Amino acid sequence: MVCAENRKVSKTGISEMRKLLDLIRTDRLTLLKKKRFEISLTAPLVGYIVLLTIIPVMYAIYLSLVDPSSNTLTIRHYREIIFHFQFRQAVFNTLFITLVGLSLELCLGMIMAVILSHSFRGRGVFRAILLISLGVPTIVAAANMRYIFDTSGLLNQTLLRLGLLRVPYDWTQGGMTTLMTVIAADMWKVTPLVMLILLAGIESIPVELYESARIDGASRWKEFWKITLPLLKPSITMALIIRGIDAFRIFELPLILVGRTEPVMSTYAYFEYFEAININTSAAAGTMLLIMILVTIIGYLRIVGTQEVVY
Repeated sequence: MVCAENRKVSKTGISEMRKLLDLIRTDRLTLLKKKRFEISLTAPLVGYIVLLTIIPVMYAIYLSLVDPSSNTLTIRHYREIIFHFQFRQAVFNTLFITLVGLSLELCLGMIMAVILSHSFRGRGVFRAILLISLGVPTIVAAANMRYIFDTSGLLNQTLLRLGLLRVPYDWTQGGMTTLMTVIAADMWKVTPLVMLILLAGIESIPVELYESARIDGASRWKEFWKITLPLLKPSITMALIIRGIDAFRIFELPLILVGRTEPVMSTYAYFEYFEAININTSAAAGTMLLIMILVTIIGYLRIVGTQEVVY
């Protein structure tokens, strides 16, 4: 009798489970039909990301961990690059260019954004001039910077005519001067992007906040520190993440300006692949660059937070 009741309960449970699974399938089909248009729009983007980003990244990670002679997993390639002097130099140069370049771009972009947030005659022309560099391809900008910072370039000629130099100076011979040259060239190209992001954030701040602060007797400096800067936190975060990723993977400018003199992570991986013909160590360097980017972005978001600003 008890066995019969247990069988009956078991059959009832199985039946209920089947009904639940059928209901889930029906809901999924209904959702797919309702969201058919949205899915058709996002499918190409998802396919693009999967085919040209996720799969190549995963394959690069695989190449960095496989021994080409035995097809076994190994960390030998990471040990090789870690003990390689040029790799350690590339890590330092990449971090230096990213941190110093981002700091200078953020400061300069903030100044230009604050200036352009005020109405004055010729603001549209001034804004258009500042945005010209964004339309110049990076490879073209790097070639132009080569003409400027070359030993016989425009910068040396100007300094010689002004009497500030006696002999031409080699700005790309190596050291901190070369790194600052790369930073200056990169700033010319991308600072307007930081300015645009910050300017959009400033123009989204309600004017009533500034009017209330002026009624209370706040100075322009206090308005900036107490209103503008705190409310710009989302825009600053966006600018730092976008530019941070771009700065970490900087490639054309250092490749054309300095070559092997001062390697960065991307040029180090490039030379390992095309000159040393070592695909695995090149993949390991690329994977290390990916880890650096992820650690930096996650660390920054954990420090500053991701909460939205409420006006």
